[in-house]
Amino acid sequence: MAVATLELGSLNLPRETERLSALSATGILDTPPEASYDAITRLAAQYFQANTALLSFADESRVWVKSSWGQQIREMPRRDSIFDMVLTANGPVVVPDIIELPEFKEPRLIFNLVNARSFAAAPVRSFDGKILGTLAIFSSEPRPNLVPDELHMLENLADMASSQLELRRLHNTITGHKPRRARASKNNGSWPTKPDLRRALEKHEFVLYYQPEVDLVTRRIVALEALIRWVHPERGLILPDEFIPLAEESGLILPIGDWGMAEACAQIQRWCSEDPRYGSLRVCVNLSARQFSRAGLADHVEALLFKSGLSGRQFGLEMTESSLILNMRTALEVLGSLRRLGVPLLMDDFGTGYSSLNHLNSYPFDLLKIDCSFVQHMTEGEQPLQIVRTIIELARVMGMSVVAEGIETRGQYHLLRQLGCRYGQGYLFARPMPAEAVAALLRRPGRVLADPGE
Repeated sequence: MAVATLELGSLNLPRETERLSALSATGILDTPPEASYDAITRLAAQYFQANTALLSFADESRVWVKSSWGQQIREMPRRDSIFDMVLTANGPVVVPDIIELPEFKEPRLIFNLVNARSFAAAPVRSFDGKILGTLAIFSSEPRPNLVPDELHMLENLADMASSQLELRRLHNTITGHKPRRARASKNNGSWPTKPDLRRALEKHEFVLYYQPEVDLVTRRIVALEALIRWVHPERGLILPDEFIPLAEESGLILPIGDWGMAEACAQIQRWCSEDPRYGSLRVCVNLSARQFSRAGLADHVEALLFKSGLSGRQFGLEMTESSLILNMRTALEVLGSLRRLGVPLLMDDFGTGYSSLNHLNSYPFDLLKIDCSFVQHMTEGEQPLQIVRTIIELARVMGMSVVAEGIETRGQYHLLRQLGCRYGQGYLFARPMPAEAVAALLRRPGRVLADPGE
């Protein structure tokens, strides 16, 4: 059977928009386990004597697993995925031996996670035929192609999942329930709109800029914060304040955030290929509250690290206190899983939350980032200075590192050093810049930036 790979940019965009609308109408994403779907994966695994069976659904950027039998996986990146193979084929895909597909990356990732050598997958469709997900079975050994009766059985099991989806959609229609991501955003006709953001994502108009984080004693670059920008073909460079609020409201922050994580991992990989010494760098990505509502976030990050060949310590995640309090139980589970991957966890804008001290006792953070509003006023009065001093001392007692944000003057720089703050970032050292400009800074001897007073 022919096998093909597919990138998001090569999709038929109107058709993909219709597919995503059909997926949203089911309200299936990020829902609790259900016996009917678990029965399907169990039957598939037993019938085919498979090590693992996964029933999953795909949105713009991820493959989310509704039910699994065998190896437990919650979500994975969509790019180059088995789902995209099935979407390209518009039907089932069978691979008797992964070794025969040296160019196909994602199944190697999946096979590593489920300890398998072969797989077969059939589409799960909406009532009008759009492919919303897949039912896939995995075996630890190479196995012959499925005979017609076996393939028909796999398709029948996938159709059972399709029937469950249709029942869910009809229930939503009858009860008037609107899935969270199906609600229309309200921007009173202003620009941008949700279609503008979706088009920007699909046409690869988003880019990452990077701002160095330096050791305040040596001025050596120790980390980089990845910051999203939108390069619009007509409006030019657009800062996140102009589009992130709409992305949050419309739900597109999820695929945009997933793109940002994948791009940051790819950039680290490119820098390390240029010079292995860059492997000591940490690149940090900001996460939104909606991303923390996904129990499978850690699985997604693990998959990205595996695909890019990175260690957890090279990829940091920043979050604000407000992004955690919406679902504290899920946040604790996700943070614990990320910590087990070795991923550094940073609390951003520390000091601005309503109960930051209490959360420090609950969440496993590695670094605190002092909010720039305190740093920029610390030379102007005793209160902001005392707040900064207290945060630095608190972090020391709790065994955490501190990063001061928004350093703009030499006075702030010297005062932070006197207070014992080890790391900082701000315009005094470098503004956010494209990856090419960062590469030039990284090539400086010892990755040391010039003295801000020079």
